[in-house]
Amino acid sequence: MLPDYPANSGRSVNLKSALYITRTDYSLTSFALNSNKVVWNVSVAEIGAAFLCQGFDDPTDFNMPLPCNSWAPVHRFRGHNLLECLSTPNCLLNVILLSSHYTDKYSNNHREDGPRIKGISQLINNGRFSVFVLIVFAAMLVGTIFQHYILGHTISLWGETAPPKKKKSNKSAKIEGNGGEKDAADIETGNKMLLNLNHPTSHNADGRTIGKLFVFFDKEIGKGSNGTIVLEGIYQGRPVAVKRLVRAHHDIAFKEMQNLIASDQHPNIVRWYGVEQDQDFVYMALERCICSLDDLIQICSLSSQNSNNDTKRIVDPESMQYRIRLDSLKLDMQGIKLCKENGYPSATLLKLMRDVVCGLIHLHELGIIHRDLKPQNVLITKERVLCAKVSDMGISKRLIGDMSSLGHHATGYGSSGWQAPELLLQGRQTRALDLFSLGCVLFHCITGGCHPFGNPLERDINITKNRIDLFLVNHMPEAVELLSGLLDPNAEMRPNAGEVLAHPFFWTSETRLAFLRDTSDRVEVEDRDSGSVLLKALELEGTSVCAWDSKLDPALLHDIARYRRYQFHSVRDLLRLIRNKSNHYRQLPTEVQELLGPLPEGFDAYFTSRFPRLLIQVYKVVSSHCRKEEFFHKYFSNSTL
Repeated sequence: MLPDYPANSGRSVNLKSALYITRTDYSLTSFALNSNKVVWNVSVAEIGAAFLCQGFDDPTDFNMPLPCNSWAPVHRFRGHNLLECLSTPNCLLNVILLSSHYTDKYSNNHREDGPRIKGISQLINNGRFSVFVLIVFAAMLVGTIFQHYILGHTISLWGETAPPKKKKSNKSAKIEGNGGEKDAADIETGNKMLLNLNHPTSHNADGRTIGKLFVFFDKEIGKGSNGTIVLEGIYQGRPVAVKRLVRAHHDIAFKEMQNLIASDQHPNIVRWYGVEQDQDFVYMALERCICSLDDLIQICSLSSQNSNNDTKRIVDPESMQYRIRLDSLKLDMQGIKLCKENGYPSATLLKLMRDVVCGLIHLHELGIIHRDLKPQNVLITKERVLCAKVSDMGISKRLIGDMSSLGHHATGYGSSGWQAPELLLQGRQTRALDLFSLGCVLFHCITGGCHPFGNPLERDINITKNRIDLFLVNHMPEAVELLSGLLDPNAEMRPNAGEVLAHPFFWTSETRLAFLRDTSDRVEVEDRDSGSVLLKALELEGTSVCAWDSKLDPALLHDIARYRRYQFHSVRDLLRLIRNKSNHYRQLPTEVQELLGPLPEGFDAYFTSRFPRLLIQVYKVVSSHCRKEEFFHKYFSNSTL
């Protein structure tokens, strides 16, 4: 608040309404990379005062601190004697003073508005110059030097990485100006994390900025057809994979970009961030992943056949480089298992295969046919858990309106060995193309890298002649049933992507047991003597479980004999046994509980090992006779599984 100023004539005027104070804050803050932790900051405030003299007939009659309609900076006075100054009349008059520099700048049109006061010189002469002003200038000077030091030691994100933080030493280095002690190693590490991701300064990186994208030309991730390569890069501060295409194939890039944008934000589709181009190439910035599904299978496969094949492949520098990259990824994949001891897929592998199907469902809902689905085009990310994402839609096609096919002569071809027979034989191209390729991909995952149509050189001819070999998955009846449908040479007989996701192959142990219990409840209401169609179909389909008592342990047989009689040739009675023992599991003797294993995984594994075809046989019967019943709807809808 400004006090009243006496005029030379003896009058006094209250100038409160004529004085306007403005404050502008400037703040520069630096954060640690990928963190909200503040490394350092500098804040400066600029305060100004302005007089608007409307309403005064003769402003020169008053001893005003500023000329009319002028602006001047206000120097803040801070110190140990601040309270003393505030209690002294007219103390602040010497602080809100005008220097000739600012007056010339902001009041060129008001030079006649009265005498100017030489504020700075008067402050210095009176010894009132604020110590705070000196501190602000010193802080800004130190901040500038610090900034130049940091930029001089910036490292490239893809060059030499910063050393890991060391544990704090007992001897700490004192940092002058803070009055505290910090670990010098931590300070140095924090400094190295201050880097501008849009303009890497590593002199070792062979890269170039193209628009918003920085491309590392010496960091190759993979290669494609028609001169396409994938490089590491940074797009607007985000690590990305850069897909570089020859400009002659700009239409491919544009088509892929359109379909990626249409399918964006889905967790199982690789994200698209932007595109740049120069005279020779088009550069697409895509989501960065750690490896492909094929890489992951090669790393985690326990098959000795794959190990031998890897050894034979290392005969040229390119193969050697690929093997080195796989070896480096093994450190990140430690502890990840894709196969159980019984040969069934692990929960991790089932999730990844489920991810691929979910991505395909999303594309097909948008009317997009991928047309080049294979393990190399499924990428893996690792955050909290592994996640699979469908990628590389360069030859994908989008159905227009209510179209169900692309016709017989759609341009573009997929990869050899992964194409549906109708694509090889130039038939109608529908969504079923991707389902055939999906069957090959699932077989590849389950078997640790094998293919249902043999070696690479003979796959296409085997596909056209339907020479399929599912021997490696014969121990998994659910897999055989699913793959047989996906790889059917008749495209119309293949299940759609939603039906694939709801298939028993993807069920958890809990869902498998729940389905058998619900089926038991359903068939119990059927009259055995009235010739029930459902019961007849169930008993006919389940001939493989005849004399099922011979496959159970004596302790379990002794326990079931205590309560009721079972017909050991009846599938309905076997389902009743599974239902009763799972519902009353806690009442079972300890010996029987240990024999069956824990619910649900151990219990399911016990009966699956003895009756491997029971679930899929019961599923087929229920699918044929009870699929439309509301009671079973949840088992045929992918939204609840």
